[in-house]
Amino acid sequence: MRNLARRHAIAVPFLLLVFAASTLAQTSSFEGDVKDENGQPLAGALIKIERKDIKGNYQVKTNRKGHYFHAGLPLGQYKLSLEVDGKVLDFADNVRTKFGETEKVDFNLAEIKARQTAAAAGVQLTQEQARQMTPEQRRQIEESTKKRQAELGKNKALNDAFNTGMEAMRVKNWEAALEAFTKGAELDQKQHVIWANMAEAQTQMALGKPLNEQQAMVGKAMEHYVKAIELKPDEAAYHNNYGLALARSGKYPEAQAELTKAAQLDPPNAGRYFFNLGAILVNTGKGEEAYEAFKKAIEATPNYADAHYQIGVYLLSKAQITPEGKVTPAPGTVEAFQKYLELNPAGPYAESAKGSIQALSVSVQTEFSTKPQKKTRK
Repeated sequence: MRNLARRHAIAVPFLLLVFAASTLAQTSSFEGDVKDENGQPLAGALIKIERKDIKGNYQVKTNRKGHYFHAGLPLGQYKLSLEVDGKVLDFADNVRTKFGETEKVDFNLAEIKARQTAAAAGVQLTQEQARQMTPEQRRQIEESTKKRQAELGKNKALNDAFNTGMEAMRVKNWEAALEAFTKGAELDQKQHVIWANMAEAQTQMALGKPLNEQQAMVGKAMEHYVKAIELKPDEAAYHNNYGLALARSGKYPEAQAELTKAAQLDPPNAGRYFFNLGAILVNTGKGEEAYEAFKKAIEATPNYADAHYQIGVYLLSKAQITPEGKVTPAPGTVEAFQKYLELNPAGPYAESAKGSIQALSVSVQTEFSTKPQKKTRK
């Protein structure tokens, strides 16, 4: 009897373990990352999880790294919605979970804006793109598309030229796009969207040409941007693109004026406009001007991680080296790299920032340790 009782005492935990494993296998989970329009982690965003086959509602917020995770969900079909400041900005529908697995669903506000911009410009959305939009977003895009079509008028040839140009832009056939938009401009010279896209196609085409041909083509593109701005002076994107074209032509004060105008017209994206200017100035060897642009990017968007990193790179180039080979970093160098790592610890420049901090730290410690020490008397 005692042995039998012992066998039952051993068997009970085993049965409980089997039951627990069976219960675990019937649940699933969701996780993902949420990024803002600048590609940075979006903290505090609300993810609503709605079960569709059987009624059930769950929710979770993103952490400071823009990551969310919700476990213990019953198997089923779900709809996940991204909500920021009480507004649903994006969703993923008909997501089916699997036994004991975690489904990954990411949200990217930059991609959402790109879809909206493309649709507003007349580009046809794919079924997948349309599926990912909320009813309110689709309504806004439909209204914007109708407005754009009204601007283009009822001229079928004009519409055909515009749509042909946009399709060519989508596949990066810049020459075909330029040809189509040029035809559209000949049909109606009052369409700012045609002039702007013509300028963009010409700019992109110039980048693939030899240097001796680029300037003339970029100059022509700038003329088209000016025409677009004359027709619609309140469009921030036109001022931004015109400013970048000016920078490529070496007209930096004019470029900064245009990008400043873009920032005034579109404050939420001001940091990106100045960062774009800084990137072009770096590529053209204008370090001082680039540094000022990156500082403006941070003034507009204090948490612009890449701008902090670029400032660190610039200040690193200003380090002083003594005749003995000792390195003295410029003030703010280490702080800029540290700020980048704080904002984007897993970013593309994380290892470089860590290496720079380490190198500067060793240099400073070495300099300190080599200084002669004063002897003290007892």
